[in-house]
Amino acid sequence: MIEIKTPEFPESVADGEVATWHVEVGDQVTRDQTLVDIETDKVVLDVVAPADGTITAILKAVGETVLSDETLAHLEEGVVATEAASAATTDDSDTSRGGALASPSARKLAAESQLDITTIVGTGKDGRVNKEDVLKAIAAAERQPSATPKLDATPVTAPPMPGERIERRVPMTRLRASVARRLHEAQQTAAMLTTFNEVDMQAIMDLRSRYKDDFQKAHNGTRLGFMSFFVRASIEALKRFPGVNASIDGTDIVYHGYQDIGVAVGSPRGLVVPVLRDADSLTLAEIEEQIRAYSLKAQDSKLTIDDLAGGTFTISNGGVFGSLVSTPILNPPQTGILGMHKIQERPMAIDGQVVIRPMMYLALTYDHRLIDGQEAVRFLVTIKDFLEEPARILLDL
Repeated sequence: MIEIKTPEFPESVADGEVATWHVEVGDQVTRDQTLVDIETDKVVLDVVAPADGTITAILKAVGETVLSDETLAHLEEGVVATEAASAATTDDSDTSRGGALASPSARKLAAESQLDITTIVGTGKDGRVNKEDVLKAIAAAERQPSATPKLDATPVTAPPMPGERIERRVPMTRLRASVARRLHEAQQTAAMLTTFNEVDMQAIMDLRSRYKDDFQKAHNGTRLGFMSFFVRASIEALKRFPGVNASIDGTDIVYHGYQDIGVAVGSPRGLVVPVLRDADSLTLAEIEEQIRAYSLKAQDSKLTIDDLAGGTFTISNGGVFGSLVSTPILNPPQTGILGMHKIQERPMAIDGQVVIRPMMYLALTYDHRLIDGQEAVRFLVTIKDFLEEPARILLDL
């Protein structure tokens, strides 16, 4: 008998919650098959089977709180029903007849959804198709327009009656609850103040337009975006104003001799902030590639706790959703966060002439307990100067 236990949580994670069981008591499982998802305040952790066998008991139900190294279920190693094992072995190993290596739960879900499992790309060990792969295939199929209408389809629920007021109550995920708690704590404990400025994006846009094709060819398909310029400009500004890169620990001020930049991205479970480690040592291409990889991992709920831990400064880009101006909230214990916004053409007075320029509002929210107003304004103006004249970064001006 093998005990299936929760992983060891890091010090920053106190406990977790059973989010989804992918198996039931009596199910045959294979080594490295995902058994259960544990949702923490930061990420979702997969618990896999340590060996082939049969699930004999599930000790923690969905929604229950679990601690580090706590027993979730019992697995009896090597015990399989003869017929089920034979069928599973035939299905999993008979690739010569067009079969696919897949877990039993994945096969069952694919059959129920009328999907050909041989067309699904597996991400498990040795290319095994797991339940998550089938769910992604189902979601992709639903996004594609149907070639023929389903005449036999019946609505799951009756349409609402005229004048009926519909309400739906669902529990808040641990990640969403954690974000809400941290943002509320930031408002209660930090002396937050926001200063604004605007940046002329013409120089960045011209540079990007001129070199984006060469950049993509030189860096194996990595596209040149705007975010890498903002990261680089923020790094140079943080070097000049170390207080914005510091944090408050009790009555002490901790000055960080490195720049770990958090980049806020959306995920199906809520806002997450993966961190670019030692961002000062990264090239523009490496910054773009890491941000893209984090975005994909966030959408697939594959971010790890190490991806999210730490950070000395955060950048949030509400402009991708059309935000024109906003006041971002600090990500404790950091003392500064930069808000990017929508690029919009506006008439500007330049050298006595009114011209149309692509402008973006910038917002810097800072902790007034540590950062004075003049320091915050100068920091934001420094970022503005670097963006309007990118050559200043290369020339160290």
